[in-house]
Amino acid sequence: MTTDAAPQTRSFEADVAKLLHLMVHSVYSEKDVFLRELVSNAADACEKLRYEALQQPQLFGDDAQARITVTVDSESRRLLVEDNGIGMSESDLAEALGTIARSGTKAFMDRLGSDKEVEGNQFIGQFGVGFYSAFMVADRVDVASRCAGADTAALWSSDGLGTYTIEPIDPSEAPARGTRVTLHLKEDAGGFTQASLIERTIRDQSGHVPVPIFLKDGPDAEPRQIADGAALWTKSKAEIGEDEYKDFYRSLAGQFDDPALTIHYRAEGLHEYNVLAFVPGSRPFDLFDPERAGRMKLYVRRVFITDEAEILPRYLRFVRGLVDSSDLPLNVSREMIQESPVLSAIQKGVTNRVLSELEKIASHDDDRYRALWNDFGSVLKEGLYEDFGRREALLGLARFKTTSSGEAWRSLKDYAAALKDNQTAIFYANGTDAQLLASSPQLEGYRARGIEVLLLTDQVDSFWVNSGIDFEGKPFKSVTQGMADLDLIPLPEGERSPPADASAVNDFIAFAKATLGDSVTDVRASERLTESAVCLVAPDHGVDRQLERLLARAGQLGAAAKPVLEINPHHPLITRLSALGEDHQALREDAAFLLFDEARIADGELPLDPRAFSGRLTRLLERGLG
Repeated sequence: MTTDAAPQTRSFEADVAKLLHLMVHSVYSEKDVFLRELVSNAADACEKLRYEALQQPQLFGDDAQARITVTVDSESRRLLVEDNGIGMSESDLAEALGTIARSGTKAFMDRLGSDKEVEGNQFIGQFGVGFYSAFMVADRVDVASRCAGADTAALWSSDGLGTYTIEPIDPSEAPARGTRVTLHLKEDAGGFTQASLIERTIRDQSGHVPVPIFLKDGPDAEPRQIADGAALWTKSKAEIGEDEYKDFYRSLAGQFDDPALTIHYRAEGLHEYNVLAFVPGSRPFDLFDPERAGRMKLYVRRVFITDEAEILPRYLRFVRGLVDSSDLPLNVSREMIQESPVLSAIQKGVTNRVLSELEKIASHDDDRYRALWNDFGSVLKEGLYEDFGRREALLGLARFKTTSSGEAWRSLKDYAAALKDNQTAIFYANGTDAQLLASSPQLEGYRARGIEVLLLTDQVDSFWVNSGIDFEGKPFKSVTQGMADLDLIPLPEGERSPPADASAVNDFIAFAKATLGDSVTDVRASERLTESAVCLVAPDHGVDRQLERLLARAGQLGAAAKPVLEINPHHPLITRLSALGEDHQALREDAAFLLFDEARIADGELPLDPRAFSGRLTRLLERGLG
């Protein structure tokens, strides 16, 4: 029963009509955020009482266990959020709720000043605006509150349109201690009286606040606990069993496999935060979705803030987990965090730790790391192109199929140990299929000399190898680009004899260049061919041919560079063609074009002019049968 005092109608201390409209319609993008904000405020109230009770234990009375109780009332279309925290007096209500953006929590912390005992507190609110998100779903909000240890209570009420009322009420109409927020829901917000929705939202967004949370399915229902006030990531690893980690991972990641790697630690020092992260045991189905963001959740003092904070770089987007910061500043909406030195430090620390944990596995458990690389290696290699500062670490983690490895993975350290004398570069071949690459004619000279070649089949490989990268001072060089640079590494004795008539071969090469004209950049004798007659390579300063194809398909390339046709001067076919006299001019011309088209086909392309190719092939067959 209320007292005889009439309620006082007051105006908010701000241009509230505009400001509340901004709060309701602009600051928050998801309506259910109001529940997170109200639970956060309730948790703060409980934490304030805990602190005050250090000096005044009588404030607890007979009820020392903090709790938050959420009640759904579908019949009356109401939602109630109640805590047994510090509570508010009439003047507190006017100051805290009558002045938008005046945070009671912040004022409380300012009052504490440099008190050392405050260092362990877990206050959440910082900007004093989250409460007003309730008007996104409510036509009216009533706040009944009673200070701990007080005999009086007060009621704050508003429709969010510019004014509010405050009046004293009978203490029996308020909690015995603490605050009760009653939301009279709008017609289109009736779904928030569904207990299942409220429970799911609280578990997802506020399930780990430092206060137990109870849910009542109706005003007269028995409360049941839906959050225990304990966060798994705040416990020491010694307290947590493997099954607990697995269950948490599956709940967090929405997957049914076991984590391949669990990373759990607390960072202390200039910035304090807890990290619990997992590398999945299988590849997520949307790993290569270009719109896919990272899956690291951000909490501040165990309250969910966002899963779009970009804690980890995109090349670690397969990692699932969370970071819980104790001192990260937030912006007014708490849905997007500010660009701040604290966030940068967290990003750097978590990224380095994930890479460090991967390196430990790579160094000590080859089989386990091989499975990880099979699933996520193609994504990790994106970092070689995007993250210059961590290239050395990422190169150490990288694994490759090579012409010498068969089905095994090789590290660059393994490759460097097998370098030939006078080998000046790390050679690679780009394509889409490792087996086809291994049989490419461009690799013949390298294989004959025992030079290992990396077989790169991921699209990102075409980009990072062309970004000026090196390993232990050795640059990466494509076997399909420019000169082969094999002069200093001789073939084994007897592997290849000089052409029978070097002068005639040179004349035929010059003839082929003149015949092909603008179809090629150059025609030259090849160092890299030992078995095939011809192959195509990119010009010395041109784009690698695989990268050129990717850019062309993406519409990011103008006119493609003309390739270089390399001819094997030692091949019997070339020797015989070189010996033909001027009376076989037509045959030599057909042969030059056919050799060029043969090289294009070996490169996975169509003949330059399929109809002309068919005619030349027919004429050649007729000559052979004539």
